[in-house]
Amino acid sequence: MRFEHTTDQRDFAASLDALLSGADTVSAARAWAAADTAPGLALWGRLAEQGLTMLATEATPVEVVIAFEALGRHAVPGPWVESAAYLPLALGAEVEGVATVAVPPEVPYALDAHAADAVYAVVDGVLHTATPGARLGSVDLTRGLYEVTPDAPADAAGDLAAARRLAVLATSAQLLGAGERVLADTVGYVKQRRQFGREIGSYQAVKHALADVRIALDFARPLLDGAALEPTERDVAAAKIACSDAAYLASRTGLQLHGAIGYTQEFDLSVWITKIRALVGAWGTPARHRATLLDLLVAEGAA
Repeated sequence: MRFEHTTDQRDFAASLDALLSGADTVSAARAWAAADTAPGLALWGRLAEQGLTMLATEATPVEVVIAFEALGRHAVPGPWVESAAYLPLALGAEVEGVATVAVPPEVPYALDAHAADAVYAVVDGVLHTATPGARLGSVDLTRGLYEVTPDAPADAAGDLAAARRLAVLATSAQLLGAGERVLADTVGYVKQRRQFGREIGSYQAVKHALADVRIALDFARPLLDGAALEPTERDVAAAKIACSDAAYLASRTGLQLHGAIGYTQEFDLSVWITKIRALVGAWGTPARHRATLLDLLVAEGAA
């Protein structure tokens, strides 16, 4: 089967990329990490006007994947997976403003509760409103993780299982977008960085390392697209595994090939490297999804 985006989907992707390319998302991410949410919330408003918060209820998972790949490629801060993927399906309605949620055990803390208009938590399979508590640290400084105390059950008429699958799918798309950005930036860097009289990108070992990343990202994309067409538990788990592994390989390779500058927090590459590391574990670690996938495949084989 050959998968291609429709003309409308390609136009949507292009308009979203154009908006984010001119929005200085790195500055917004750095401000968000420093507890200045104003630039990030201003960007949130512009993206909401583009319809991103409506995609889960008004569009298909394919459009959700397109949007979240762009969010990952541009390192847009904020609880987008929670507000625009999970909660619309969990509540059965589009979320007004910014919202976040804790869904133990995969998501034990509410992301960016300090910037949210509404906070939720899932308790024993039921969505509750919640009160945020202490903030915990994250390897990604743009991700504020908050303990929550559940309150009363929320007025929700949604499907929590479908909401979780879409959240995993959206996280996978973010990972793929971030991995693509790291690869592109690293390729640009090795074409300029000279050592021993020649660009380091001309060395065979460097080419092989980058080719491995390209292959990993290319192999992850069909799994992500397939899960977007039919977001079953099996396909979503496979997409999360592949996108996590590919993006993490991109981040490690990018860090290595940038050398000492790649380790510095002031260098923009760090925004994507730390985000990838955090997203790998978000909404289920690769190990957890591998266990799920194994159980499903064994069950299918026994049926």
